[in-house]
Amino acid sequence: MYISKINPKLIFLNVTEFYFIISTDSLSSLGVLACMLAGWPSSIKHLQSKEVMAKHEEKQQRQQSCQAVGAPDGGWGWVVVGALFMISALVFGLLRSLGVFFVEFVQYFEESAQAVSWITSIGVAVQQLLSPIGTAACNAYGARPVIMLGGFLSGLGLILASQATTLTHLYLTMGIISGSGWALVFTPGVASVMQYFTVRRSLAMGLGFTGVGLSSFAFSPLFQYLVQTYTWRGALLILGALSLNMVACGALIRPLGPPKVVERAESSSKSSGCGSFFSRVCDYFELSLLSHRGFLTYCLAVTFFNAGYFIPYVHLVAHSRLVGFSEYQAAFVISATGMTDILGRVISGWASDLQRIRTVHLLTTWTGLVGVFLLLLPLCSLGGNYVGLLAVSLAYGFCAGALTPLVFAVVPQIVGMECMLGALGLLQLIESVGGLLGAPFSGWLRDLTGNYTSSFVVAGGFLILGTLITATLPHFFSCTNPPPPSPKKKAKNECTEDGLLKQTFSADCEHEKLHALEDVRYSDRDSEKASYHNHTTEPGSEAEHVPLTADRTEAEGACV
Repeated sequence: MYISKINPKLIFLNVTEFYFIISTDSLSSLGVLACMLAGWPSSIKHLQSKEVMAKHEEKQQRQQSCQAVGAPDGGWGWVVVGALFMISALVFGLLRSLGVFFVEFVQYFEESAQAVSWITSIGVAVQQLLSPIGTAACNAYGARPVIMLGGFLSGLGLILASQATTLTHLYLTMGIISGSGWALVFTPGVASVMQYFTVRRSLAMGLGFTGVGLSSFAFSPLFQYLVQTYTWRGALLILGALSLNMVACGALIRPLGPPKVVERAESSSKSSGCGSFFSRVCDYFELSLLSHRGFLTYCLAVTFFNAGYFIPYVHLVAHSRLVGFSEYQAAFVISATGMTDILGRVISGWASDLQRIRTVHLLTTWTGLVGVFLLLLPLCSLGGNYVGLLAVSLAYGFCAGALTPLVFAVVPQIVGMECMLGALGLLQLIESVGGLLGAPFSGWLRDLTGNYTSSFVVAGGFLILGTLITATLPHFFSCTNPPPPSPKKKAKNECTEDGLLKQTFSADCEHEKLHALEDVRYSDRDSEKASYHNHTTEPGSEAEHVPLTADRTEAEGACV
């Protein structure tokens, strides 16, 4: 007789609690269907409140494990700088010295200068085009595994290139495979150094990028020796083995914290799978920056910098050979440029950290001087004047090295540290257009005119045009750095200019919603107990509760 009075709804509620303990990760659709068939909406709300509580606890644990760690400005950060030194040497130092192979490829494959120029251009373009993928993978998995994978791909591409029989093979191996590896190692390496340093960031970046200048000084004579001793095939095989050392460099990257966790807001109505995926992609790639006026202006300027920056390193050796200098004299021009490049990077980073002159003003000074020296480069080599060519090359190398660390140091001042990693990836994606078209265009001018004079003039024009575009940045003529505007607004509903809607909830609002759902849970349980004992609820008593619809309105409207 007593058993007959047991409320079957309470029995089912206990069963659903046991089911939820087994799997609190998600609400089973079969469990919800069973509740609906049984006619117990209160049990469904109980399961929903349990799910919200479990997700809230998981979110708190992730927030505690993902708390921001301050940049140490030293310590292991100098080891990370050393890793960036090797990475920059084996990526852009190698790209700068490929001019030694340029002459060999033209002679061996009997192709035009424009066709051979596509090898370097494809490699640079792929490295910059796939940089957002490198930053997104870095957000998801951390910099260490991404850099190690990129080091393996870059070495593999050069090893396969040593067996090439046509230019198409070189496009695929040196251009696409090695370029993909360079995309996975360079930007995560730069971002790792920037996360380890704040006060001495520009100096750390300059020291890390000295690997480019030092390798330019050492690689050109080394590559010339390897080509003459082992032919270009053996030289590429050795370069592939050297590039595999970037795997070890990636292992040295010790993360300051766990990978970025993209938090998604909980709402009463679940978003579609496609919308959720698109929102996550936008968060990983920082696509909200595409509506940032200052960032887009800077990307356009850097695109013109990139179009003219690599032209001397592709054609300077060939130009020196064309005007009558020997092979080793031509290779020494690149080496001398690399020496002053090292000095320029260190001095530029040190001057920027003094903060007496704004970083963006220093950047425009160096880019303007690079453009001027590129215009003077073919004029000083007329008539076999090797001293004049060497002097202008030294000045060009100093200014070209000085601008490199500042190009990346300006990015956090424009978008803030919060969006720095995604901004670096998008910046290199956009500037890849300049890297892809600059060298082939100068090669086409050489085929058209028969010399490299017009190529260097166009390269200097690209740098000067980019300098003028940089001067249109917001607050450019201000003497102090304005606070960087962040495209991520902490609001409940943020609609950016590119049409992307982001829904975020503050922590207080989240707690209010959880407490409201807990009130619904206990009020439903009280109603079940009242039904079991057949009590008559007195007005104002503790057993009285608001109807379910009112509770739902209160719970869902607490954060409106």
